[in-house]
Amino acid sequence: MGHQTVTWDRPSEDCPVEVALAAISGRWATLVLRDLLCGPRSFSQLRAGLPSLSAKVLTERLESLVAQGLVECTRSPGFPVRTSYAVTAKGRLLRPLLEQLHRTGEALLGELAQQ
Repeated sequence: MGHQTVTWDRPSEDCPVEVALAAISGRWATLVLRDLLCGPRSFSQLRAGLPSLSAKVLTERLESLVAQGLVECTRSPGFPVRTSYAVTAKGRLLRPLLEQLHRTGEALLGELAQQ
């Protein structure tokens, strides 16, 4: 009987770990989600909370998060039109992952500081 080699050159599209990582991929995505997990925010509130983030990149991140169903965009009628962003139920599933990533990052920083 021959030996079979499994190659891992590409993760499966339905791999749960890859799905979770894809949801938070993209520079600034985790910070945008972090802010929205605290409650709905307008575009300008998000920009004020993340001053190093350009309007262009924030727009791209929000569009991506909305397309993934992690964030919803609500536009109120009237002038000027007010836009609000909020995390969906699907997006709230990411809270424990983001919290654990935060704790892991703190632990790693502590280890690096001791070296």
